[in-house]
Amino acid sequence: MKKTIVILCTLDTKWKEIGFLKDVILKRGHQVILLDLSLGKEPPISGDITSAEVAAAGGSDIETVRKLAPKARSEATKIMTKGAIAKAKEMLKTGKLQGVISIGGTSNTTLATNVMKSLPFGVPKYMVSSSASVPALAANFIGTSDITMMHSVVDISGLNDLVRDILTRAGGSISGMVEETSGIILREGVKKRKKPLIAITEFNFSDMAGKLALQYLEEKGYDVIPFHAQGMGDRAMEELIEQRLFDGVLDLVPAGVSEQLLGGNRAAGPTRLEAAGKIGIPQVVSPCGFEMISCGPLSRRDHGDPLWVSRNLTARKLFLQDDFRVQARTTKTELREIAAVIAQKLNKAKGPVKFLIPLRGWSSLSIKGGPLYEPQTDKVFNEEIKKHLRPDIKVEELDVELNSVEFVQASVNALIDMMEKAG
Repeated sequence: MKKTIVILCTLDTKWKEIGFLKDVILKRGHQVILLDLSLGKEPPISGDITSAEVAAAGGSDIETVRKLAPKARSEATKIMTKGAIAKAKEMLKTGKLQGVISIGGTSNTTLATNVMKSLPFGVPKYMVSSSASVPALAANFIGTSDITMMHSVVDISGLNDLVRDILTRAGGSISGMVEETSGIILREGVKKRKKPLIAITEFNFSDMAGKLALQYLEEKGYDVIPFHAQGMGDRAMEELIEQRLFDGVLDLVPAGVSEQLLGGNRAAGPTRLEAAGKIGIPQVVSPCGFEMISCGPLSRRDHGDPLWVSRNLTARKLFLQDDFRVQARTTKTELREIAAVIAQKLNKAKGPVKFLIPLRGWSSLSIKGGPLYEPQTDKVFNEEIKKHLRPDIKVEELDVELNSVEFVQASVNALIDMMEKAG
């Protein structure tokens, strides 16, 4: 079936390369819309959506953008990004966008990927960039979005044999992506799921709990999507929840909140643990991960890193996985702070919430005999969270460890019960 692919392009500088890419896609039997993001002079060929239209959608005009571009490029880029996002979302809503592609260097990659990141998970997004391999830039280009990036190796400047080869493969790739996309994840208007979908957070120290929960939920007829709670994974989960992809959340590892608060490596952003409550879907939460701060690599300690110094991490219990991964035990004071923030976030929830606490260890590190075992310290959090949560949010303490059959069954049953009551 013929699909429509939007090319986010700068026709003032790369109109020849864009024309070649367009022809590759057309030969595959698809339609192309050129969305022109040019900041400079009037291009030799006109886009289907012109830079003037984009600037207007961004709340300005193209003359202003062109005047800003030489000395205040960031301001010009903001206008065009805002306008391009508005145009892309409009086309997605009206069924005129099934995939998006762009080519360029750092400036075009930054602008185009910001537009791509505004589109839902599952919409094919393909970026060809000469900056794709730069470590300091790549993570920012992709963020938490499902963007596919191709390193062009050479600069995309002119139609030499290498550039033609790159663009031919890129055009074939985005064509193949739109041809094979089921759209099942686009909840509104594409396909309805047959089974309710549950999000689960997990990491290495809750590995058994995550596996058991996945097994139990699937046996009970649910589809499950696990997220690695290393900061970026649980941040992505929050964004997908806001896209209304999930029906419930089993948040075994909400530690992205404490890592954000304390400055750890797994920080998941200021809005972690808020999306499910905002949407109003049921959520079951545990304290897994609150007993540690991720503070590796070990060299940070030896170089007087501010986190190690300000929180005196060297004096604490440490679990050294390797030179790169280090977990430091949290203190009673920090757990009080964490409890207050967790309660503040959960108290805003529009949907049902339950907080389950495993009294014999929040992870494999804090069970009896574990390197971060401090039950009296954990107890401070347990008491504090009960003080701060709304009366209708039930806190249940279970005399088991998190990675136990009993805890997982209780968590799964609690979530299913809330989902059934919520309809």
